[in-house]
Amino acid sequence: MIGVDGVAWFHEIVDSLLQWIEGLGYFGIVIGLMIEVIPSEIVLGYAGYLVHEGKISFLGAVIFGTVGAVAQQWILYAIGRYAGRPFFEKYGKFIKIKPKHLDIAERWFLRYGSGIVFTARFVPVMRQVISIPAGMARMSFMRFTVLTALASIPWSILFVYLGRSLGANWHNIDDKAAPYVQPAILIALALLIVYVLFKVMKRKGKSI
Repeated sequence: MIGVDGVAWFHEIVDSLLQWIEGLGYFGIVIGLMIEVIPSEIVLGYAGYLVHEGKISFLGAVIFGTVGAVAQQWILYAIGRYAGRPFFEKYGKFIKIKPKHLDIAERWFLRYGSGIVFTARFVPVMRQVISIPAGMARMSFMRFTVLTALASIPWSILFVYLGRSLGANWHNIDDKAAPYVQPAILIALALLIVYVLFKVMKRKGKSI
């Protein structure tokens, strides 16, 4: 359990990182999302706050937010492709990727194909892990990038918009985002189910 001093120290680190991101502007958003030392929702929400302050543009924040999200997945894809599962079994705990998550992602990818890279982006935890079996299966890099970008755009738009709307109160973005994120997850799960059913029926030689 983290004590009061630990919480204060963590907030100081986050504040320092956000100031660093602000200093780098658009490229700070990209780097912040690539390394994800702090959650992407916070980085994008802070980008929205910078839009509110007139320091960057809304379109620029969304574009570079999407680029940063895609770049982060490129890293996981590359490790999956060139280092494979042993790397994540040894070091995954440091980036909060557990073997059971890998098992699920691998089953999804092998059973339902590369299209799962898009639909899984809207499912908590899986939106990160699905990049690993995609790399291990040597999925087309271009197809991987396009599907990842298409799934990242609405996420970037939502949190940049909320951060801009909240302005100086952008720290409350989790509470503000909940009414949007929960329905989005449900819709994504519905799309995932439809996609899975389509693949199953196609495999059986049936048509919808």
